[in-house]
Amino acid sequence: MNNTLRIVPSAQAGPSVATIKDTTNSLGTHDTLRYGPRSLASEINTVNPLQHRLENWEETQDMMKLTLQRNLYGLHAPIRQLMERKIVATGSMLPGLSNSNIHMDILMGRDETLDVTDLFGDANPSVPVDARGELERQMKLSS
Repeated sequence: MNNTLRIVPSAQAGPSVATIKDTTNSLGTHDTLRYGPRSLASEINTVNPLQHRLENWEETQDMMKLTLQRNLYGLHAPIRQLMERKIVATGSMLPGLSNSNIHMDILMGRDETLDVTDLFGDANPSVPVDARGELERQMKLSS
């Protein structure tokens, strides 16, 4: 966990791709032995800084909340929060029940927001499952 109170993700994208200008040798051609074969797709595909910010928005907000908790309440608060999230993420639901993961939404603070899945449900409806058979299989009780 970094110690910054950044509200918006940084504009810098991840690792940058080397361009032809960066990989030329003294003769002005691409240096294949040092930089590998030339790939035009990597030169053309550039990532927009706004796209990088949108992809990292939730992570940045979460890190800011954890840092604020650490500054206000001490180190135990964010550690406890992360421990609870890990327990909820690895918890198993009973077979045949829909996995809405409302627990994780509450811990992440998303319980008061509406999402598409909240309105329309899961896009992949589950097939009715034999709950008893699934439980026996999980507990390795079936013969």
